[in-house]
Amino acid sequence: MSWNRFLAIAVKEVIQVLRDTRSLIIVILMPVILVLLFGYGVNLDLKHLPIYVYDREGSQDSQDLLKRFQASEYFDLVKTVNNYPDLVRALDGGQAKMGLVIPYDFSQKLRHGAVSVQALVDATDDNSANVVINYSQAVIQSYSNDVQLEWLQRRGQTQPPLPLSVETRTWYNEDLESSAFIIPGVLALVMSVIGAFLTSLTIAREWERGTMEQLISTPVTPLEIMLGKLVPYFVLGMFAVVLCVILALGWFHVPFRGAMTTLFSCSALFMVVVLAMGFFMSVIAKTQLAASQIALLATFLPAFLLSGFLFAIDQMPRFIQFVTLVLPARYYVSALKKIFLKGTPSAMLTGELVPLAIFAVVLTMIATRSFHKRLA
Repeated sequence: MSWNRFLAIAVKEVIQVLRDTRSLIIVILMPVILVLLFGYGVNLDLKHLPIYVYDREGSQDSQDLLKRFQASEYFDLVKTVNNYPDLVRALDGGQAKMGLVIPYDFSQKLRHGAVSVQALVDATDDNSANVVINYSQAVIQSYSNDVQLEWLQRRGQTQPPLPLSVETRTWYNEDLESSAFIIPGVLALVMSVIGAFLTSLTIAREWERGTMEQLISTPVTPLEIMLGKLVPYFVLGMFAVVLCVILALGWFHVPFRGAMTTLFSCSALFMVVVLAMGFFMSVIAKTQLAASQIALLATFLPAFLLSGFLFAIDQMPRFIQFVTLVLPARYYVSALKKIFLKGTPSAMLTGELVPLAIFAVVLTMIATRSFHKRLA
């Protein structure tokens, strides 16, 4: 291998990138846009859910219950209506996520027997509906326990044994903020685009512009061509990682408990994987359009949907879980969350680093063997 020929190819590719405005926009703006988009636009923390109330009794007891909902950060009591049709219209029109109906004999039944409060929940979004149901049940159960205790105290009775309770203590993401685990995963999307998407255009661009014949006629070896074309994108990818980390820590204040060396070592390994994938796609596609489409289907979409970035892998169907085992992004996203939130050292990341290393070796060999200096 000649370092002079390698550097010549690398400089040629850098010049090509600098001339390609679209590539520069992707490298510089895309990481910022994705981090801001997912940091602000994707929020799984459901709070201030709007509810409408139809209080058929209007007593002090019913108002006490409603104050419990008002005091909760998860609900916003938007409006009190005077009839059932208005409540239904609010749900139909999307003004309310839940409609609460308090019966006319609420106080009487509260003191003499069981009483039910009707909750009408908009379940067009099943995740939000489940959250609303759980939150509302927790508020009502807390109110019920207080009423029962007050009733016993007024009659001078001994307080009954309290039911079993669970005292929870959250680790790693103490505030239960979704941005803490979403934003680190954006790195996988950024590197998939820069690594695989842009690299997939390198060889295909040479074929389309008719410069492949000139490249083949030179004494440059296939390995020198491959490394010369991939190293600039490796540097750009690591620059994007630095940019994303700065935004995550400085702007969104995502907790970072690991070591920077571990983060960048893992990122560099994943970058080698996606670069090899992109180069192989560029060799087999021959055209930039086909190469970009293959790269999108093979890297970005799996990284977004099946890597554990947004959706838990253990909740997917068993067949899909087996499919994720052959996706490099799965292991990188898992490593990112452990490094950011748990501070896991590299010695305890063998379950992620070993598969990534295997992918890097195998895909690099495939990419190297797939490229030949010939026209056909």
